[in-house]
Amino acid sequence: MGANVAHKFRTGLKPQAFVESMTKNQDTYQNWSDAFSWEDEQDRAFFASLQHRDDLRCLILAAEWCGDVVRNLPVVLHALKETDMPVEIMVMEEHLDLMDEFLTMGGRAIPVVIFADTGGHVLAKWGPRPKHVQAVMTAFKQQNPDRNATDYEDKIKVARAQMLEQYGEGTGYQQVIVKELRELLSSI
Repeated sequence: MGANVAHKFRTGLKPQAFVESMTKNQDTYQNWSDAFSWEDEQDRAFFASLQHRDDLRCLILAAEWCGDVVRNLPVVLHALKETDMPVEIMVMEEHLDLMDEFLTMGGRAIPVVIFADTGGHVLAKWGPRPKHVQAVMTAFKQQNPDRNATDYEDKIKVARAQMLEQYGEGTGYQQVIVKELRELLSSI
């Protein structure tokens, strides 16, 4: 990936401190967190097997106001808790320099989960949402490149509604995130 994030190590919040500091969406965040369960013990065992990998670090760009953070961060944190990997939450507004290194299609979309080695070299990233949900936004951006178009706001509302449909009603999307993170971490 080429980027180095060593200068950001030890500048973020521990996950619990981030959750406790939430003044918006904390109840919704907690509901998604409480709803998490391991549907596949092999997935849980995979994440636990990373406990011997003392060379990995994780920085997560997030903000409490973001619906994707509130929905997806609990899943990421449950999975990473099994690894004992050092994890820090970087509040986006306090780390815009880092955010701007990890744009999604030119925009600031969160959460962004950054995996690095102990030297800060970025090995992989995930986010801001599961691939099948992100596909809706990708298609929208390709079909609507002009943010100043008169119908842009109306069209993005439709795209956001379609993304919610892709997430689905229950917690099935959570297992998708677990699988995507497992695939990503298996490659580094």
